[in-house]
Amino acid sequence: MPTAAELTTAVWRKSSRSGGVSDQQNCVEVAFVEPAVAVRDSKRPECGALVCTGTAWRAFLRSVAE
Repeated sequence: MPTAAELTTAVWRKSSRSGGVSDQQNCVEVAFVEPAVAVRDSKRPECGALVCTGTAWRAFLRSVAE
């Protein structure tokens, strides 16, 4: 799993479902830090991130796409 330093320097991408500039209340970001995937609240990045394996991330994406 990635270290805290790796998460600090990771490239974070905002979810396309987070809404526009006026919708700052629903902002989720994801970073792909091999071999893991991290998810965080873009409004409060200092609060940490949820980190999971790539396999778990793919399973999550499949489950929400159904």
